[in-house]
Amino acid sequence: MKETSNILIIKPGAMGDLLQMTPVIRALKKKLPEARISILVGNAASVDLFRHHPHVHETIVFDRRVAHRSLSSLLGLWQRLRGGHYDLVLNFQRSNLKSWFLASAAFPCRVLVYNKARGRTVHAVINHLETLGRLGISPSDVEERLELFLGDEDVQHAQELFRLNGFAGKSVVALNPGASNLIKCWSTGQFAALGDRLMDELGAEVVVVGGSERELAQDICARMRRKPLNLVEKTSMLQLGAVLAQCALLVSGDTGPMHMATAVGTPVVALFGAIEPRRTGPVGEGHRVIRHAEIECVPCNARKCSNPHYLECMERISVDEVFAAVAQMLGKSDRLLAERKTGGPKQ
Repeated sequence: MKETSNILIIKPGAMGDLLQMTPVIRALKKKLPEARISILVGNAASVDLFRHHPHVHETIVFDRRVAHRSLSSLLGLWQRLRGGHYDLVLNFQRSNLKSWFLASAAFPCRVLVYNKARGRTVHAVINHLETLGRLGISPSDVEERLELFLGDEDVQHAQELFRLNGFAGKSVVALNPGASNLIKCWSTGQFAALGDRLMDELGAEVVVVGGSERELAQDICARMRRKPLNLVEKTSMLQLGAVLAQCALLVSGDTGPMHMATAVGTPVVALFGAIEPRRTGPVGEGHRVIRHAEIECVPCNARKCSNPHYLECMERISVDEVFAAVAQMLGKSDRLLAERKTGGPKQ
């Protein structure tokens, strides 16, 4: 078999899905250091996730809902891929016929196909890495950590943002209230109560982050006694990554920014209900998952809640337990306990 020199990864998924592909990219580059790796993503915004990635040669957009909705535009993309002369295709979107059509642009070539785990619980990162088995790559030999490479301008933007808001020398906690599905969301009232306690009892600053959760962020800000810094819809994708990298910690449900935080090395308090964290939870050490497994239907892994007590799994997560996790992770729980015993002031 000739040496593999040109690889195409097909993964038109969301932010978290793409970040969970970064161990695959790292493993491929280690195994095949001379190969060029290109990745097919699902929208123009996702290109930023790999803009500064040292192992990604090219990011190609397959926007099936808009730009490549018509047959002529799809054929144009097929022809572009045909000119890439790929000798290895990894198809991580096996159920999508259009993805297979685009993969055919590389034929004849070697094709590895992702098989989603059935009847067993394995993290998505490990499941993705299993696809590389035929290349002699074992998941046990690959570090699971996610990666996001930021540009200097993004880092400088975040640093200046924190400086202008007086965050220097303070612990900054990010709150991410949104998700792709309401079933993954903690309530805005609980987020607001948590934010107040973080400011009042820990002396922390609070930043509300997210992609398109304007109404959720506005509701949190309206409910809090002191207004947090609201950055929802005010940052680019890489600027958001840089902001999270500046934060001491992120509190979030199962969504893209949660994975982004882990990719830039920021600890996460992850709030899980319906979804199985062993499949999509935060990757790496130093994170905390909070969920109430005693609820009979947890995890249901459904897109709609059928519990008569609607979203009980998320509602049962209390502000107290999230606050305690944050305080412990920030290393201030002992000081708080001492202050409560002596009746001292809360900073």
